[in-house]
Amino acid sequence: MKLSDFKFDLPQGLISLHPAENRDESRLMVVHRDSGEIEHLAFKDILNYFDDGDVFVVNDTKVFPARMYGNKEKTGAKIEVFLLRELNAEYKLWDVLVDPARKIRVGNKLYFGDGELVAEVIDNTTSRGRTIRFLFDGSNEEFYKMVDTLGETPLPTVIKDKRDAVEADRERYQTVYAENVGAVAAPTAGMHFTKQLLKRLEIKGVDVSPITLHIGLGTFRQVEVEDLTKHKMDSENYQILQPTVDLVNRAIENKKRVCAVGTTVLKTLESSVTANNMLKASEGWTDKFLIPPAEFKIANALITNFHLPESILLMNAASFAGYDLLMKAYKIAIKEKYKFFSYGDAMLIL
Repeated sequence: MKLSDFKFDLPQGLISLHPAENRDESRLMVVHRDSGEIEHLAFKDILNYFDDGDVFVVNDTKVFPARMYGNKEKTGAKIEVFLLRELNAEYKLWDVLVDPARKIRVGNKLYFGDGELVAEVIDNTTSRGRTIRFLFDGSNEEFYKMVDTLGETPLPTVIKDKRDAVEADRERYQTVYAENVGAVAAPTAGMHFTKQLLKRLEIKGVDVSPITLHIGLGTFRQVEVEDLTKHKMDSENYQILQPTVDLVNRAIENKKRVCAVGTTVLKTLESSVTANNMLKASEGWTDKFLIPPAEFKIANALITNFHLPESILLMNAASFAGYDLLMKAYKIAIKEKYKFFSYGDAMLIL
């Protein structure tokens, strides 16, 4: 498929800058792949589509406040440092993006807060990329507490360009089951779940089981090639543990629903398939890029948000729903004024 196949006109007013007042009262569009039927509900109505023995697989990655503001030594110039990934915990080495990049050179020292945290730039990686070393003598736990204090919720640029992050974003740009710190972007499909809704699923006999995939900025990177087969995804670290494998494989054997909560879960599951099309426990890195047409071995249902034109997430969703059906659903979503993007409404594809 081509990049231009995923172009559509999205009114800017449909990009949600704030979350719904209550997580599970976002709107829910239900798309049936077998019949093409489309329904309009509230997210909490998702209970009606799942029953005893079905499994929701969620991504329990936890977003950390990866956007930090500081100053250059000597000049005091204001700089932004976006923490991408920890390269070495012992030496506090990090892969980061910097802005303005032209002013941040190897050897520069960067000061955060009132100087509580200092970093030194030790290498260039890309035009905006740097490797930095934090000069911090405390434990890893103390270091992360400092980052948590000084950092800001890493709202996507599309939202950040329109408003500043606020304290409420620390809770809302996160799932209620987030546990393993490491993501710089939230698994947004999961942000519609409340603890009460999860409890109601449990009462119905629906299992909710985690995988972990630490989402990087590559998920939001603009695709720059028309031929999608030539796009190279960034690798992201994942882990699938045996208890989740057991639940999922039992559901597959019993012909129950295995629902991937988000495209991050979808690609993680499809990155760890046995020769007889079952899930296996594994951990490592995946750069899987899901585009239509695609065949899925593990998940047979998907929850996802409404995504931006030409985005990787839109392509991932189309690979599961089928291109024609998804684009039809998006036309209806625009007409019905569904909210798009990270803080927007949800779609259930069955």
